[in-house]
Amino acid sequence: MINNPFIGSSGKVTSWIRKALLSCIVIAVAWWWFFALPDPLFKDPYSTILLDRKGELLSARIADDEQWRFPEVDSVPEHFAEAVIAFEDKRFRSHPGVDILAMGRAMRSNIKARSIVSGGSTLTMQLIRISRKGKDRTVWQKVNEMILALRAELRYSKDDILRLYASHAPFGGNVVGIEAASWRYYGKSPDLLSWAEAACLAVLPNSPALIHPGRGRDILKKKRDGVLLKLAERGIIDSTEAQLAMLEPLPEAPHPLPDGAPHFLTYLKSSEMHRIHSTIDKEVQEMAQIALQSHHAVLTQNGIQNGAILVLDTETGQVLAYVGNVENPMMQHENAVDMIQAERSSGSILKPFLYASAFTDGQLLPHMLVEDIPTNLRGYQPENFSRSYMGMVAADEALTRSLNVPAVLILRDYGIERFRQDMIQAGLTTVHFSAEHYGLPLILGGAEVSLWDLCGVYASMGRIVSHASVLNHQYDAADLHKPVGITSSRQHITASQSLSKNPALWDYGSLWLTLTAMRNLVRPDEDGHWENFQSQKPIAWKTGTSFGFRDAWAIGVTPDYTVGVWIGNADGEGRPGLMGVRAAAPVMFDVFRNLPGNAWWTTPYDALEEVATCRQSGFLAGPDCMEVDSLLITPDGVTTGRCPFHTRIYTDLTRTFQYHQECADGESIVPQSWFILPPAAANYYGRNNPSYKSVPPFHPTCSTMESSAMAQLQLIYPANDTRIFVPRELNGEKGHAVFRAAHRSISSPVYWYLDERYLGTTQEFHTMELQPDVGLHRVIIVDDRGERIERTFEVVGE
Repeated sequence: MINNPFIGSSGKVTSWIRKALLSCIVIAVAWWWFFALPDPLFKDPYSTILLDRKGELLSARIADDEQWRFPEVDSVPEHFAEAVIAFEDKRFRSHPGVDILAMGRAMRSNIKARSIVSGGSTLTMQLIRISRKGKDRTVWQKVNEMILALRAELRYSKDDILRLYASHAPFGGNVVGIEAASWRYYGKSPDLLSWAEAACLAVLPNSPALIHPGRGRDILKKKRDGVLLKLAERGIIDSTEAQLAMLEPLPEAPHPLPDGAPHFLTYLKSSEMHRIHSTIDKEVQEMAQIALQSHHAVLTQNGIQNGAILVLDTETGQVLAYVGNVENPMMQHENAVDMIQAERSSGSILKPFLYASAFTDGQLLPHMLVEDIPTNLRGYQPENFSRSYMGMVAADEALTRSLNVPAVLILRDYGIERFRQDMIQAGLTTVHFSAEHYGLPLILGGAEVSLWDLCGVYASMGRIVSHASVLNHQYDAADLHKPVGITSSRQHITASQSLSKNPALWDYGSLWLTLTAMRNLVRPDEDGHWENFQSQKPIAWKTGTSFGFRDAWAIGVTPDYTVGVWIGNADGEGRPGLMGVRAAAPVMFDVFRNLPGNAWWTTPYDALEEVATCRQSGFLAGPDCMEVDSLLITPDGVTTGRCPFHTRIYTDLTRTFQYHQECADGESIVPQSWFILPPAAANYYGRNNPSYKSVPPFHPTCSTMESSAMAQLQLIYPANDTRIFVPRELNGEKGHAVFRAAHRSISSPVYWYLDERYLGTTQEFHTMELQPDVGLHRVIIVDDRGERIERTFEVVGE
């Protein structure tokens, strides 16, 4: 017999191969078992829900697959947890994912009944089945669920498994998850479910069709009551409590989900979050909605269909109420449009920002006189809303009266591009275009803004002043920020590390001066009706009306709250009487009336200086100012210069004539301090201020040696060497150029000449319409005392 050396080794090789193959199979199975469970277990789309600052549901939007599937819950309410364990899996807390005893019981029941009457599935196995989306219920799939259930128990805790089951279980129709089911069937949070309600919902994932209002009611009640009896058997509730719970009715038709802040949810829905914890105060939200609806009933009679209200906490900038539009189920007037985010013409609502900038820059003092006369600035002719002029007006009064001409002149001196940059820094994101595009109309509605941005800036103004003492008169750049709508993003605004004594945009003193002026806001063109809006609490407020009566604005700010209101038509249709003071201000004051607090800002003395100012002009007091006041101004305000309007002149004792010292001829003359305004300003100022006395004329014996300050006559338009374009009218006829002049004396006539050709005479109001040909021309005006002004201008086209 010949020994084969390879026979023994071949057996060893075969054995090694078998072991290796077995190891590979074991490793493959282990690998499969380890990675067989998807991570995450569910990739379903979720509904987006909006919660208020207390966690209560405000609004919800259905998921992309048309299911009401709320985001996964953080924890399962105790009532539902106990009910579903009692009904589905009483040994849930102890088994490893598969309950052998339950499986054996189910097999015996099925064999006895000769059909499948019990599955023996645990909650973990049911969770796996739900995640596998409708796999056939075969023996193989059952085994697969058991294996994956064992794997799930290793990955998740029992609480996590229960939480995932409660979040993704079907509850009938298109309702998925305990949270959506609780709101749809009982109109409440799952934390508030009674034992009967929790028991009813516990049985639905096993038989979701039973929730149909028209059928299966007896079966549903029998199953619910069975769960209640099991809870009593386990000692979770007592028998009396179970019996009383059985008397509760079953749910009827599904409830509509809350929709208390639909526009805010739409605005925030673009984020990645599905469960949005907002800063909304539900009570303030409902109050603002009621206020808007009550006024809307009157506004619709004038064809005004839309409106919006935004309420902020001034200190933090948090959104307390967001009413993006008037509620209208029919949505016939674009009520779905969010008018808080819409870009609309600003009207006069930006004026406080300009005054704050001018105060900070030292360009203005609070009572400093600014011009308010008919003005032509390179063809642009701003007009006051009332079509009237005051001649000269104090800066703070110009703001409270919302006068257009002074605002335009202040913007001209401050700089359009400089102001545009200020607005961008303050938070106006809609000032897209260049300074050349906007021009001087920027301050009168030339830019489009949103209520969201505006309220953010107004609240920032109030916040900065509030922090004057809190931050020891240092400035925190974090105080200037947009509204905050989500609690997780910025719950509290606190001092940053970049505190500085230098203001980032506006200083405390300038803002306090601006807000103080706004507290006395008045619109003289409304015949004093503004007084009806005064409330017991002090409010710094401003209104605005866009060109064509398309937008009505009103924004008010206190140390506690900032309230912004827009009223109008979303499609841009203008309506007569659609003005901020009439349409928006009443709504704003109604909201403030229902908000607590009556605070006002403490005067920031460290940011202001007390100086002597001229009572009549508001400038720093000069040597000829007779009446002087003490006034708080910003530190840079000392650069504005002394009063230019008080001048020393010489008159006789009766103040009838004015003299030069050289022509007194023995007359008794005395020096007088006289308040003298430029002729154009004096003309209008005298009409509004009867106490204003024009400078007396020179005595006939004195030669005419008046200085420009003493001039009686002023040509307002055109300026010397002006180039004028005279357009054609709509009917094709040649247009007119309107020239303007002013005289100190209302009774003095003014004689007009063009190129030595007499045109006519004007009295009191001195305007003359001309139709000059293309080319160079000379206009001459002369008064009855022979004072004469000549100007050269050029007409460049027709």
